[in-house]
Amino acid sequence: MRILIAAPFLLVMVLFALSNPQNVALRLWPTDLAMQAPLSLIVLVSMGFGGLIGALALWFSALGARRRARRAESTVRRQEAQMDNLRSRTAVATTVALPPPA
Repeated sequence: MRILIAAPFLLVMVLFALSNPQNVALRLWPTDLAMQAPLSLIVLVSMGFGGLIGALALWFSALGARRRARRAESTVRRQEAQMDNLRSRTAVATTVALPPPA
């Protein structure tokens, strides 16, 4: 299913890279640093960095939810253990409390 969503975007990126092979100068403003690179490479690398930053932001935002889920699971396990303990105590108490058959 993911391939149906990703394929059109991949096709557009490949077509863009094939359509823009000319070199452009990439300059850093406060300095005189300049770099020559194909326009398609500059755009694709910047899109890759943007995707990476977005994935990291999503991962960090999900950390809180994962932490709450782990706490809830440990609470459920602890409460299930307590219930099993109480059930075993109740079973022992009911077997002892029954009068002997006549």
